[in-house]
Amino acid sequence: MTAAPDSRAGLRFAAGELAGALPPLLAAAEQLAATVMLGEHGRRRAGTGDEFWQYRPAHPADPVRLIDWRRSARSDTHFVREREWQAAQSVSFWVDGGRSMAYSGARGRPQKAARARLLGMALAVLLVRAGERVGTAGGDLPPRSGQAQLLPLASAFLRDDGADYAVPAVAEIPAHSRMVMLSDFLGDIAATEAAVARAADRGVRGLLIQVLDPAEESFPFDGRTIFESMGGGMRHESLRAGDLRARYRARLDERKGRLETLARRTGWHWHCHHTDAPALGVLSWAWHALDGARR
Repeated sequence: MTAAPDSRAGLRFAAGELAGALPPLLAAAEQLAATVMLGEHGRRRAGTGDEFWQYRPAHPADPVRLIDWRRSARSDTHFVREREWQAAQSVSFWVDGGRSMAYSGARGRPQKAARARLLGMALAVLLVRAGERVGTAGGDLPPRSGQAQLLPLASAFLRDDGADYAVPAVAEIPAHSRMVMLSDFLGDIAATEAAVARAADRGVRGLLIQVLDPAEESFPFDGRTIFESMGGGMRHESLRAGDLRARYRARLDERKGRLETLARRTGWHWHCHHTDAPALGVLSWAWHALDGARR
């Protein structure tokens, strides 16, 4: 018998599971990041860097020394004087915590969520080593630099959204910064398009990394098959699942095409990664693509 999620025992159990998953995730991310050869990093390039960029509302995690008291005195809100390099070299992550990400089509193959978290953490490790600031989209963990940021970032990546399909968060992202979204992007595509458009309108550029299980590409199902969402909210039974293969693949191709078009129109980059492929390849792609987005 399991404890109810809203009970104290349930909360302690959930917290224990979360804490137990942190060291393996960080260790795997560190190991993966160590295999990537870093090229020249944007922060070391010549050009504007310490020029004043804008005022922004202070976040709880901001040190008091960063608050501009003269500007803050003119309102009821504390403001931080943000410089250009802080915005351009801040990278916010959104790792899909929806239940659809818990899918794996074969024993021994990682869940989509596990692969997305690993890729996000490994990329964050590389960015921190290069001196950049990392955080999460949505304002829960504002971008900060230093190794101390990696543990709360990993904790944020491990959270369960609770919905079958999560919606990308783009609130509180610094203007003219960078963003990385990792998801299967199988939910409401209009919500994803709207989120990326809102971010792009603020000068934010970044990456869309679509993580899929190979079974979601090949659709190997045949005969009588019951399709059920990971959260149990949707269910469909087919007597001849093979008859759905062509239509399913066409819709998936259409979805991938919309993501690619969205990235092209907003100056972002899109990449589809399968969980049976090595993580190193997409991590190398992400690092170089993100470096291009910073230029």
